[in-house]
Amino acid sequence: MSLYSGYIRQPHYYETDQMAIIHHANYIRWFEEARVELLAFLDLPYHTIEEAGLIVPVLEVSAQYKTMIRYEDEVRIDVLIDKYTGTRLDFRYEIYKTSDGQLATTGTSKHCFLAKETNRIVQLKRSFPEIHQRFADYAALSGE
Repeated sequence: MSLYSGYIRQPHYYETDQMAIIHHANYIRWFEEARVELLAFLDLPYHTIEEAGLIVPVLEVSAQYKTMIRYEDEVRIDVLIDKYTGTRLDFRYEIYKTSDGQLATTGTSKHCFLAKETNRIVQLKRSFPEIHQRFADYAALSGE
């Protein structure tokens, strides 16, 4: 297994504000897009997780803006697993401008695993060992 090479994104004009800067609310959507792509990279697309009877709600999200991203700026969003416990999964995001490699934004999101039918916490190691192992392996890579 290798680290995900990052999600490349070209901002859309409608995502800008009157100053031609990406509006702050869009970064949360970008984190989700990158997270979805990471899960596909891990061969765990959302539909596979949901078909297994799991949901992965967002518990918390944050963003720290280092420099402005404008409409013309292509970006790469790196997604790493900060913490994985088997019931919780915390991601870290780093958004870089591809033109010069400048770190523009950092962020985090925290999630848990729930049984779709009961909305109760699920321990992946016990209930879904294959899914657990993929997250554990990637978390180990992310920490190196």
